[in-house]
Amino acid sequence: MNNKRTRIYEGKAKILYEGPEPGTVVVHFKDDATAFNAEKKAVIEGKGVLNQRISEYLFTKINEMGLPTHFIRSLNMREQLVREVEIIPLEVVVRNVAAGSISKRLGIEEGKPLPRSIIELYYKNDKLGDPMVTEEHVTAFGWATPQEMDDIVHMSVRINDFLSGLFLGIGIRLVDFKLEFGRYYENDMMRVVLADEISPDNCRLWDMKTNDKLDKDRFRRDMGGLVEAYQEVAKRLGIIQQGEIVERSLKLVKND
Repeated sequence: MNNKRTRIYEGKAKILYEGPEPGTVVVHFKDDATAFNAEKKAVIEGKGVLNQRISEYLFTKINEMGLPTHFIRSLNMREQLVREVEIIPLEVVVRNVAAGSISKRLGIEEGKPLPRSIIELYYKNDKLGDPMVTEEHVTAFGWATPQEMDDIVHMSVRINDFLSGLFLGIGIRLVDFKLEFGRYYENDMMRVVLADEISPDNCRLWDMKTNDKLDKDRFRRDMGGLVEAYQEVAKRLGIIQQGEIVERSLKLVKND
């Protein structure tokens, strides 16, 4: 069926196809795993299905909060129908606990709670390694307007509050996560909407009791058990049943 569609774009983890109606796009979640700006690659069967189902669940909840997103509905286990948006070239990282790059940059012990939630901005450009930028850069270079940045920060804070509480309720600490936003035009009116995905691929999720990592750090750090960790998140959210197993295998891809 995918062969009959017009492919718009292929990224590291997803393929975009023209949607069945004007202004829509079909998002296909791949099983590819990448890290360190795609220097490390693998194909992990079952990962795309889990990411789609978790992201569908979380985007549905965020829609119910009244926050605008690009998500319309799931089409099958691996694909979503979304609104076509103009992506704002920013990665918005919300941090609650020190981990990853902030620990390295500022010498903060990994796992230490931050004094308050911190929002960081990164210019979305693989060739440059997605450098960190300030709101001054964003508005000066026209990547987003001051009003759009106000909307982005407001929505990011609300999403963090909601997700932190949701995961806390199932015994998971939301350490940090990445959001992306887009512009959606409706009757000549432009609004900023949440786009991309929210899944263990772009969240750090730690078990509250054991600090076990239930996210892509298992791949980044060669810990193994990535699909099992993603399945655990899905089970706790009630997305898959206790006995349900997503078929998977691991195929390593060598770099040229």
